Amino acid sequence: MIIDVFSDPICPWCFIGKRRLDTALVRQGLADGATIRWRAFQLNPGMPAEGMRRDAYLTLKFGSADRARQIYRSIAEAGAAEGIAFDFDRIARTPNTVDAHRLIRLAARSGRADAVADALFTGYFLEGRDIGDSETLVAIAAEHGLDAAETRDFLASTADAMEILAEHDFAVSLNITGVPCFVFEGRYAVVGAQEADAFLPVFDLVREEARQAASP
Repeated sequence: MIIDVFSDPICPWCFIGKRRLDTALVRQGLADGATIRWRAFQLNPGMPAEGMRRDAYLTLKFGSADRARQIYRSIAEAGAAEGIAFDFDRIARTPNTVDAHRLIRLAARSGRADAVADALFTGYFLEGRDIGDSETLVAIAAEHGLDAAETRDFLASTADAMEILAEHDFAVSLNITGVPCFVFEGRYAVVGAQEADAFLPVFDLVREEARQAASP
């Protein structure tokens, strides 16, 4: 089963949604047979390359820090139910995520995309790491088996940057306006951080199609 996951490493609901997908796959015994393909989407495509102070970003997005705290409180509660201990207060900057997406793309070439994507979520939301900073990204890459020097050279180049932007535009062309969005076998989409059970009917559809295709 091929699952395209459109997400952004700074999207808390993407972190929650991927955990719920993983839970559903394990419950159905499909974890080993699923191929996850991470697809780039930017919540803030106009974000400056250097990112923005977190307090300024929250005021711009939500109108006030108090309003943001109310919203993130409910997200933290949803995360806790999935074993995610969000620590939003540790986040000092909201980054531009093009380089983080590029790192996931690089990691995919050696089968490490899932681990690196999860490390980006964990680093940003639990540890307050600046995932817009190249050296932070190099450290995360090295922690998951990528060569630090090669990763540093890759991030210093423009490799895959245009592909990331094109992938975001492709998502928008599919009317994906928010993430996470999970697309199964290129045909069936589950939008948002749905509960694990919401994936089960889609699994059934995919398995039934596979059975029919295998029938003489």
